[in-house]
Amino acid sequence: MTPQSATLRLQTAPPNAAAGIRMLLDSVIAVAVLLVAARAFDVPVGREYAFLALLVFAMMFPSRPERAEIVIARWAFILLLLLALGWASHTLSAFDARVVVVWALVTPAVIIGAQRLLPALLARVAARDGVRRTAVIAGANEAGRHLAERIAADPSLGIRLVGFFDDRDISRLNGVERGQILGPIKTLAGFVKARGVDLIYSALPLCGQPRVRALLEDLRDTTASVYFVPDVSAFDPIHAQVSSVAGVPVIAVCESPCYGPAAVLKRVSDVAGAALGLVLLTPLLLLIAVAVKASSPGPVLFTQRRYGLDGKEIVVYKFRTMTCLEDGDVVKQAVRDDPRTTKLGAYLRKYSLDELPQLVNVIQGRMSLVGPRPHAVAHNELYRKVIRGYMIRHKVRPGITGLAQVRGLRGETDSVAKMRARIECDLDYLRNWSPALDLWILVKTFGVVARRSNAW
Repeated sequence: MTPQSATLRLQTAPPNAAAGIRMLLDSVIAVAVLLVAARAFDVPVGREYAFLALLVFAMMFPSRPERAEIVIARWAFILLLLLALGWASHTLSAFDARVVVVWALVTPAVIIGAQRLLPALLARVAARDGVRRTAVIAGANEAGRHLAERIAADPSLGIRLVGFFDDRDISRLNGVERGQILGPIKTLAGFVKARGVDLIYSALPLCGQPRVRALLEDLRDTTASVYFVPDVSAFDPIHAQVSSVAGVPVIAVCESPCYGPAAVLKRVSDVAGAALGLVLLTPLLLLIAVAVKASSPGPVLFTQRRYGLDGKEIVVYKFRTMTCLEDGDVVKQAVRDDPRTTKLGAYLRKYSLDELPQLVNVIQGRMSLVGPRPHAVAHNELYRKVIRGYMIRHKVRPGITGLAQVRGLRGETDSVAKMRARIECDLDYLRNWSPALDLWILVKTFGVVARRSNAW
């Protein structure tokens, strides 16, 4: 069977609508709570409240389901942006304080409750005739088993998995029970026709092309939809996804999570957050600058070359905390009770106040609020040679804080093992990036700084 003669519809799996439903539901809840709060206090709902509702719809983005801390962090971020907009436009006085306080406190609680109920509701809807679809998987390998686990974990997909087809004996299959194997590959088409199966996911390796072709030929006499499940686990995928180039399907195994609309959202959030931070912290920044200048000889700011987005060299700002300004081929990391650190510098480093000038780096586009922490060029050149995948962390802008930092991997990396652990956190960040994850990291950062973990 040639590609031209194929009558089967081969495509990537349909997108999961649950995230979009959650986002819409969250927006509706936020607006509904606002209206109910206004009604409870007999406050007329005028144009200013209508505009506020539109802003909430525009700002809302998906959060991971059933993660209360992420829902709260996302809501706090949205409120912060709204507060900044209200302050800049001098419209804060147009809103009743009682309504705003009740709205701010009640909305996240209602959203969390609704998200708890949503999976069960979607599963019940999907169970109706004509909505819930049955599926089988060709190939009980790692890719097939992983897909089965994901289907079982998400009832909102509306898919009932019947089992696997595989030519291997059950003794050679790991993680699969005997009752889950429905037969060899050659019996799949007959089973599909007899049972009215809707979906077939082929996890067969494409290196076994004759077997795949034979399977597709057998399935031409069915109405089932057929999907290929590529096994990219061997490539340690970073933000793996399926897309197309000029109509030709391609599979990305190493891609930046921040591009297109996601990149715009992250950049807008960075600029808004950094600008607000600079406005609110200006008195503190000036105070620290004066103290640094008065406490020891040398410049107020310490600048150092580091690697940024796509591995391009950038200059990063910090308040000077040491008596030396190292930025050469060899840069010695700060250690506990480092004699180079000034008394004021030790205090600034303890509470990460020396990092505050990097808000300017964020405005410049060199850095992000959240991302892998940038390392000195000298350290990059050292570790990229000994740690696999080290440079992949530069597929996003470096951050003022990051996943490694909130996981306790701050401070000195005096061994390759410690740096490797930090890099693995950075790669985890790339694999799982979302706006909600950024918010969670920002919230956790305040707790880490307060505990002064590994800061010297």
